[in-house]
Amino acid sequence: MSEAAAHGMRPAATGRDAASGVSGTTKESETARFAHASADPSAALVAILRSEAGMAEEALARARLVEGETGETLDKIVTRLGLISEDALAAALARALGLPLIDAASFPAESAAVPDISAPFLRDRRTLPLRIDGAHVLVAMANPLDRDAVEGIAFATGRSVERCVARGGDIDAAIDRLYRAEAATEVEDEVDEGDLERLKDMVSDAPVIRAVNRLIADAVDARASDIHLEPTDDRLAVRFRIDGMLREMPAKPPAMRAPVVSRIKVMANLNIAERRLPQDGRLRLTVRGHEIDLRVATAPSIHGESVVMRILDRANLSLDPKSLGFDADLEAQFLGALAQPHGIMLVTGPTGSGKTTTLYAALAHLNAPERKLTTIEDPIEYRLPGVVQSQINPAIGYSFSSALRSFLRQDPDVMMVGEIRDTETAQIAVQAALTGHMILSTLHTNTAAGAVTRLLDMGVEPFLLSSVLTGVLAQRLVRRLCPHCREAYDADPALLERLGIASRAGEPQTFYRPVGCPSCKGSGYAGRMAVFEFIRIDRDLAGLILHRADTRTIAEAAARAGFGTLRADGIAKARLGLTALEEVLRVASED
Repeated sequence: MSEAAAHGMRPAATGRDAASGVSGTTKESETARFAHASADPSAALVAILRSEAGMAEEALARARLVEGETGETLDKIVTRLGLISEDALAAALARALGLPLIDAASFPAESAAVPDISAPFLRDRRTLPLRIDGAHVLVAMANPLDRDAVEGIAFATGRSVERCVARGGDIDAAIDRLYRAEAATEVEDEVDEGDLERLKDMVSDAPVIRAVNRLIADAVDARASDIHLEPTDDRLAVRFRIDGMLREMPAKPPAMRAPVVSRIKVMANLNIAERRLPQDGRLRLTVRGHEIDLRVATAPSIHGESVVMRILDRANLSLDPKSLGFDADLEAQFLGALAQPHGIMLVTGPTGSGKTTTLYAALAHLNAPERKLTTIEDPIEYRLPGVVQSQINPAIGYSFSSALRSFLRQDPDVMMVGEIRDTETAQIAVQAALTGHMILSTLHTNTAAGAVTRLLDMGVEPFLLSSVLTGVLAQRLVRRLCPHCREAYDADPALLERLGIASRAGEPQTFYRPVGCPSCKGSGYAGRMAVFEFIRIDRDLAGLILHRADTRTIAEAAARAGFGTLRADGIAKARLGLTALEEVLRVASED
């Protein structure tokens, strides 16, 4: 059995180019025949981009111009410039050349035994040997038209090459995983070659630029939400926050501490000479064919500047309530509260719990030509078409309260306030709701009921709050179980007792737990979802607010009215195999 068949792919071609040892397809398209006959692989790729991907001639001419100026390969250029996504490029190549298209789950857990091929060669060519099977070696390629790479692997292995197509980002991530030790040595060598004597020289050195670009690309490939760079006395520690958890990555050598941080500051238009004060900035770049925004925050530390970069991938932003974790009942309740002509809708939870994304979903639902929507944010995370967005600037006196007051004169129908932080903002929001506006905002409280107490503590009058508050949504993020490797099991009775799940005699309580596979990179989890509790302010709850009821009393009344809790929603999602009970216990351990 060939390797293509072993991977469950369409079989690779059976014909063979005797000169290069390259397998070809039995029935090739016109583009494929031209690719084999042409001495210019770039011209063949241009033909495929034109015929299969429908790329405009202006875009192709631009890419060829950059290719001539930089010497970079065309497949890397078109994705780096955002002319085509890596997914679309891989699909076009597979169709045109009649080759199998694979994903990251098909990559091996260990590197193929090809000792004469180095990681730098594979990374430069974006090529990865998958397996050796007798007289053939199966190779994943971002650009299967790269005859030099195919001939090099054929020469090193003494075998004919069967090609398949994969995303360049998947190949890069697999090379870093399978050849980690060699990659670390390569970075050390690059640093030794660079001239790092002066700050401006350091940030313009090619090794530093490559190191920063690779760092960001690796984080995007790993689905990280944040990159943490933390200088120590002997290294630059690197950690990625993936699915809400920080994970150690290969550290940078000590000589890279100042150059990497300075390069990031230059990219974010920060002052590289100022190292004593925290700075905030933003940058946008194209990674794997997608536009990526990064929020950059620096802070001084004893060994240099610490940097955190928040990755905002607009391509992965979903504003559909179902994709955020809403079930049908919660979605109906939430959208019903939004349908009110005026009032205040709050979303609560700790930092990083997805509150702003939920508000964006609400704005997307309300966005219509007959409504004017405005936002006041700190900072603006995503650009929303059809919405007037404004970012506060406390340095010039442009705060949430002053922006909210001024935006009321813009005749908005719906206003999103990034956060109610103080009494003045809370009181202006209440007045805006009383005068016929719908206000959406966030609040830092642990529960939905706690938002009421928090606003009362800020000085909002109970009779005003009870008349304008329409609903409060509390949320937490839990990790999604990988659908490819999750495993059903009978839960431990002790854990069920901690979660308050009643056990029935003789009846197993089936839940799911993480296992780990290549698709999820061994973690057992893939992505995150929210668990919610929602309180719609009805007549009874409004009466409790009017009489300044405490948080527990409001929560108990909401439970009697049929509103669920964070824990109950988490357990329901765990029963469906969407998350693990341990995740529910981690984010909703208290009653």
